[in-house]
Amino acid sequence: MSDPSPKAPLPTAPPVPTDAGSICVAQEIVLKGLPVSPGIIIGTVLLVDDEHLKPIRRVLQKDSVAAELARLDAAIESAIVEIQNVHAHAETQMGKETAQIFLVHQMMLRDKSVVGPIRQRIEKEQVCAEYAAYEALSALANQFRAMKNSAFATKVNDIDDLRHRLHTQLAGEQRKRLEHAEPNTVVVARDLTPSQTASFDRSRIVGFATDLGGMTSHTAIIAKALEIPAVVGVQQMAKHAHDGMAIIVDGDTGAVILHPSPSTVAQYHRMIEQRRLYRANLTDVADLPSVTLDGEPVAVVGNIELPDEVAKVLKAGGTGVGLYRSEYLWLTRHDEPTEEVHFEAYKRCVELCAGRDLTIRTFDLGADKLTQSREEIPERNPFLGNRSIRYCLRNVPMFKRQLRAILRASAIGPVKIMFPLVSSLQELRQGKFILHDTMEELSEEGVAFDAKVQVGIMIEVPSAALQAEAFARECDFFSIGTNDLTQYTLAVDRINERVAHLYQPTHPAVIKLIRDTARAARRHNTPVSCCGEAAGQVEYAMLLMGLGLRTLSVSSGVIPQLKRFIRSVTVAQCERVARQALSLDSDALITNYLRDQARKIVPEAFSGRAAD
Repeated sequence: MSDPSPKAPLPTAPPVPTDAGSICVAQEIVLKGLPVSPGIIIGTVLLVDDEHLKPIRRVLQKDSVAAELARLDAAIESAIVEIQNVHAHAETQMGKETAQIFLVHQMMLRDKSVVGPIRQRIEKEQVCAEYAAYEALSALANQFRAMKNSAFATKVNDIDDLRHRLHTQLAGEQRKRLEHAEPNTVVVARDLTPSQTASFDRSRIVGFATDLGGMTSHTAIIAKALEIPAVVGVQQMAKHAHDGMAIIVDGDTGAVILHPSPSTVAQYHRMIEQRRLYRANLTDVADLPSVTLDGEPVAVVGNIELPDEVAKVLKAGGTGVGLYRSEYLWLTRHDEPTEEVHFEAYKRCVELCAGRDLTIRTFDLGADKLTQSREEIPERNPFLGNRSIRYCLRNVPMFKRQLRAILRASAIGPVKIMFPLVSSLQELRQGKFILHDTMEELSEEGVAFDAKVQVGIMIEVPSAALQAEAFARECDFFSIGTNDLTQYTLAVDRINERVAHLYQPTHPAVIKLIRDTARAARRHNTPVSCCGEAAGQVEYAMLLMGLGLRTLSVSSGVIPQLKRFIRSVTVAQCERVARQALSLDSDALITNYLRDQARKIVPEAFSGRAAD
């Protein structure tokens, strides 16, 4: 369970040091972001940086300055050793003359005129080494950049290199801080990567909040899978927070409260207790069938990132896996996963499913930081670029390695293959052609696989929804991905906090595309499910059921409440709600209407929430 015990001692915040080192009493700061993983947590702040972004101005206690200076010195020495190794390698590869560049870098890190301003910032401003180094070296680079003499201008590249190298060394210390976090820690950052989030020690880190990020980013999806309360897109939070400050993260409403007052803490403890009682009352649902009051079965299956999450899905009452996001095999590693790495992961999933459905989505890569960082020329807009099925079709050897592993796993138990972000029939046919080619190779090698493995697609772009009739003739199943379908229909970057308020799965255009897809699938007896994050909200699930969907794939943490809702409603009610929703002309009206209708049926599902 994500929420801490209400009997836990109320956290207190230490006094806040000012830039001058004086002490002032902190006031409660209430901020609003995007709720991406449900739950309420009360803890203490650990402020961390994303090494790809400008460091946060983390203010230190006066007695921590000496230790921070020592940390800077250690980072400089490590950087010098690293440069010495680079220089030795460069000499053999490029010759002594060119390699001299790195000797200059080494000398600069020993130069008091370069290092001195960094130390002075730490001492006078009492700020962390990352921020001091970034600011001091940026100021130095700007001085050289302003000089007209080209000889001085070239120094800018050297300084930028040193700034990055120092930050990388200090970021290693940041990772150690995460590894040694105190119990009941809430991570506060400008942004977090999926791999950072996946590596959290759940016995110590109980929640997080970030300035950047969107509702359906991969980081948000991992937070849900870990069942860790999270809020993103808060924007100005990191500049107010400091290590050890008390914090409340409300993953239900998106509220983040820094240095909460005793009365606010007491209020949230009461809400946590309400949530605990509600969740306790859901434990009996896991073993009950997911059937509406009028006898219509609605399958509830799970979305997973990692194989061992299958056990969570089944324990919560899910009847299989509707979406295995296989790209996490890639994103949590520093190298490309081999066929055997793939196979072992898929085999593990099949074994844990024990005969239940398992749908593996092929790599959804291309728009993530990892693959973009490996590109010689990163794409300016990767979400509209070479991603998902396009990326796989352009990297056939990689694609085949994954398909071989999936097919090998299909010999052990039932598996379905799902292609993501298909926008044309040509892409589907190319994907199926490569799959059949892979099957032939395995047959020639005498490797067992299911020759009748089902192949489906994600309906995530308007072109696929509008051509659903044609796709239904060539697919075994559909899965509607509301995350990307909303993004591409509304032209809203779903991980851009500046336009997050425009990202609305209840937009009339999105709902009509879902309706039309469901109708086309029904005409061709093509099973259709929804695996977007919105499906986990009881009010949206009611709409989906009313539009004709009978399979919902969600995070394991919301399966019990979704099953309880399904068992409390009739299909006729859902269809009536869907018809009314389709008659409304704005997402705000539809959202409020759906919430009101769901609240009438299962009011307890909305208990323990702060006012929306």
